[in-house]
Amino acid sequence: MIKLNENFDKLKKNYLFAEIAKRTEEYKAQNPNADVIKLGIGDVTLPLCSSVLDAMHEAVNEMGETATFRGYGPYEGYEFLRTAISESYLRYGIDIQPDEIYVSDGAKSDTANILEIFQTGGNVLIPNPTYPVYVDSSIIAGRNICYIDANESNNFLPLPDYSVKPSIIYLCSPNNPTGAVYNKKQLKEWVDYALENQSIILFDAAYEAFIEDPDLPHSIFEIEGSKECAIEICSFSKGAGFTGVRCGYVAIPNELKVDGKSVGEMWLRRQSIKFNGTSYITQKGAAAALSKEGMEQARKNINYYKENAKMLSETLKGLNIWHIGGKNSPYIWLKCPNNMDSWEFFDILLTKSNIVGTPGSGFGTNGEGFFRLSSFGKKEDVEKATQRIKKLQF
Repeated sequence: MIKLNENFDKLKKNYLFAEIAKRTEEYKAQNPNADVIKLGIGDVTLPLCSSVLDAMHEAVNEMGETATFRGYGPYEGYEFLRTAISESYLRYGIDIQPDEIYVSDGAKSDTANILEIFQTGGNVLIPNPTYPVYVDSSIIAGRNICYIDANESNNFLPLPDYSVKPSIIYLCSPNNPTGAVYNKKQLKEWVDYALENQSIILFDAAYEAFIEDPDLPHSIFEIEGSKECAIEICSFSKGAGFTGVRCGYVAIPNELKVDGKSVGEMWLRRQSIKFNGTSYITQKGAAAALSKEGMEQARKNINYYKENAKMLSETLKGLNIWHIGGKNSPYIWLKCPNNMDSWEFFDILLTKSNIVGTPGSGFGTNGEGFFRLSSFGKKEDVEKATQRIKKLQF
């Protein structure tokens, strides 16, 4: 008799952002004239840059001609994009070859799907709070989750717990949801820990384009020894505004092996079974985003969001509200005033200021009492939001 995967029953009843949307729509239905500003979900608002659009238009035209039409592409991505990604790593002195790069439809699916190539069982080590996909995908796969405390005392940048022997370690830097960023010394401790335990680090670098401090690492592969224990998962969603286009990639060094077997070859095998590749049109746009002109245009968009983050951070500083992020990251992670819980603060912001943010408790138990604001809104909306926040009485 057929049965459903009972691990789905272990998931939280409502996905965090679905619950936020539900509460927001209910409020708007009761207050149809309310000017609600959304600073919750990390979705970009600026359009794609012109170099990306030009490349995608060119690719569309190619698809309309017999001589240049393309059907199924390589499972690992077209060589022109993998070469462009490989060259982009050279900015940080990192040698990642095109054959170590695997193009996908985004970091979210990769962070979940990558678990399939590893044997079930063992411990998955996940910081608390964290991006929900790490937890949910591990639960669905029936893995044993061990949490490591990220909290105010360590600025939400936990270091290894040597009492835990993990098989897989999830790290995200710049972090979602907290905006905290690991330095090289801290990441070296994680790499040494992974090597000692023969663990694999799944390093989510989706927000690396927001790093401005030259001393902070953009990639796990800036750390000695990481190529023997780490997989890097990246995305064009935030850096190039591809949230509605969908493109990302996984970088797996050829040195990374488990029981003498290539992890990269295993991932390619999985992709060839379950994934027919990212569209040619999308990949042409992604390659253009990595061109000199494309990166200069994308930088203007990133700076726009960073100015939004700075405005939010300065407002919170003026109100003496503890927070991190807002620099080297598009997210602000604040401590709810007057010991309010996360959903209580959500309701106050929504009903008193018509601002939507993200309750920290949705990212894990250590997120209770904290709150995430996103800088991915329109500048005029962020300006209005800061003025409204200043008027609140805490």
